[in-house]
Amino acid sequence: MHVAPVLHVLSLAIMLFAGFMLVPLAVSIGFDDAAQRAHNMALLVTLGSGAALWVVTRKLTRELQVRDGFLLVALVWTVLPAFATLPLMLYLPQLSFTDAYFETVSGFTTSGATVLSGLDQLPPSINVWRHFLVWLGGMGIIVLTVAILPLLGVGGSQIYRAETPGPMKDSKLTPRITETAKGLYIVYGGITVACILGYRWAGMTWFDAFCHAFSTMGLGGFSTHDASFGYFNSVAIEAVAIFFMLVAGINFGTHFLAWRQLSLRPYRVDPEAGLFLAVTIGSCLLIAGYLLGNRTYPDYLTALRYAAFNVVSIATTTGYANTDFNLWPVFAPLWMLFLCSFCTCSGSTGGGIKMVRARILFQQIFRELLRIIHPKVYSPVKLSGQSIENNVVFAVLVFAFVYMCSISLMTLALTASGLDVITAFSAVVACINNAGPGLNQVGPATTFEILTDFQTWVCTFAMLLGRLEMLTLLVVMTPAFWRK
Repeated sequence: MHVAPVLHVLSLAIMLFAGFMLVPLAVSIGFDDAAQRAHNMALLVTLGSGAALWVVTRKLTRELQVRDGFLLVALVWTVLPAFATLPLMLYLPQLSFTDAYFETVSGFTTSGATVLSGLDQLPPSINVWRHFLVWLGGMGIIVLTVAILPLLGVGGSQIYRAETPGPMKDSKLTPRITETAKGLYIVYGGITVACILGYRWAGMTWFDAFCHAFSTMGLGGFSTHDASFGYFNSVAIEAVAIFFMLVAGINFGTHFLAWRQLSLRPYRVDPEAGLFLAVTIGSCLLIAGYLLGNRTYPDYLTALRYAAFNVVSIATTTGYANTDFNLWPVFAPLWMLFLCSFCTCSGSTGGGIKMVRARILFQQIFRELLRIIHPKVYSPVKLSGQSIENNVVFAVLVFAFVYMCSISLMTLALTASGLDVITAFSAVVACINNAGPGLNQVGPATTFEILTDFQTWVCTFAMLLGRLEMLTLLVVMTPAFWRK
């Protein structure tokens, strides 16, 4: 009974989620496509389930505690994708629950990995639902990491302490979570509208512009075409995508403060934004030169076009592709997978351990080397000139250790199940960083459909684990969590 108040809040979330199902239903009616019955049934089942749970738990409410917050976050991010599978399974009866759940978790966690092919022939409303899930997931991630997880003591934004400069110090966003969420929604929605208009100006149809803007702002990488951005073969469209992927890779708290202050100063004092842009853009130039040197492309501008788009896409954990980079010399795609592990900023819609943690880890390495040479020296880890508390540094070290152990164990599980090591490793890295395509059998020219059910569930767990900041999900699985 002690979890009933959490289930009561979950029931409200399920009913709200049923309301979001009106979006693809409206599209289905507007386009008069073949999926209208599937959306009707999905909406009724979801709304009915939420209402039934609400009735059962309505008299068991109380104020939620911190431990309840962990459980609620885990339930929302695992239960809602299960309801999201309904339109897919009702319209595509040959699609198993395992594959459908993988697809919706991929959307909700903004991973962009897919098990579906024939995207060009899907009803418009099904494609809208897939992309809308990415947009909703991105919006949820922003509020989760900027407003909610810090209150639970976890997440990237915990690193911004009161004494740390940057957007979290200057104004604490707004004093209440609801006001913070409202401001973030406005910024997120406003940039999404700008992205839609940018894609339409560059040559996309309105339908493609809406869908790809949703997945671009969520850094989710879903497309309405099997060939992804290779379908458009447009430098202008790719340039718009690159710009908005970079925008979405920056902390939305920083965007919010820049909008509220009408100033670029929040970007200058943000300890992540500058380094994120420098590493990403520098990698584009590096990979372009590497591809040219290996004669993959005939000239530097062509190499730069393909390198810039695909490096930015994978580094920001989006997952778009305009060519099969699996065929490039192996250093290039491996470097891209390395970037997706840390490149994006905390408070963005990107995955990975985030740039702020990477900065702290690198500083801790040099700190320990200095301590070996000078045992008595005082050398604190700093961000923007301000010291970071040791307990925060230790938390980051634990996070990094869990991250590396998770990749190792899940890679071993996939190789034991029959996958080659490159496919297994790249699939785990791509999923745990919510980046989408991997290499070899799960490269950008293929889908995750080739995986067995066991392998698909391993990758699904990896996406959830990475999206919920590792410890947020793992703590719910410990026996101590369930003791009274």
